Amino acid sequence: MIRPVQLQDVKYITDIYNEYILNSTYTFETEPISEDEMRLRIAEIFPHFPFFVCETDHKVVGYCYAHPWKQRTAYRYTLETTVYLSARHRGKGLGKLLMQVLIKECRQHNYHTLIACITACNTASCSLHSKLGFTQVSHFKEVGMKFGEWLDVADYELILK
Repeated sequence: MIRPVQLQDVKYITDIYNEYILNSTYTFETEPISEDEMRLRIAEIFPHFPFFVCETDHKVVGYCYAHPWKQRTAYRYTLETTVYLSARHRGKGLGKLLMQVLIKECRQHNYHTLIACITACNTASCSLHSKLGFTQVSHFKEVGMKFGEWLDVADYELILK
């Protein structure tokens, strides 16, 4: 079931995100975050922008949200998207379902453009976004360093119509 985030989802979301921090290059954060920090992040986003979780057996197994891409007023119709799934629930189509709900919600709120900033080696996320109609619009070489490895970033864009 996909539903709007609630503050009681913080523990699950923190656990999912910290797994990525500790074991992947898919986020450039390098230190795990606390539930209190995640609660603050969620509280800053969900009152103003779409934020959804995927729940299976009463447990959050994934989440996605949109937030401002840039702070200048002229960018107000463009949002950046984020999606993460627990390790056991990847490859089952849940990321696609989450993103479809997010895209629909963004359209309904008259946003014009969505941007996904993806670590280029994250081929699953690149593929997901392409299947959802996003187009790769940039590729930045060696802009992040994690686990002793230089990482590229690709930006994907979806114009909402």
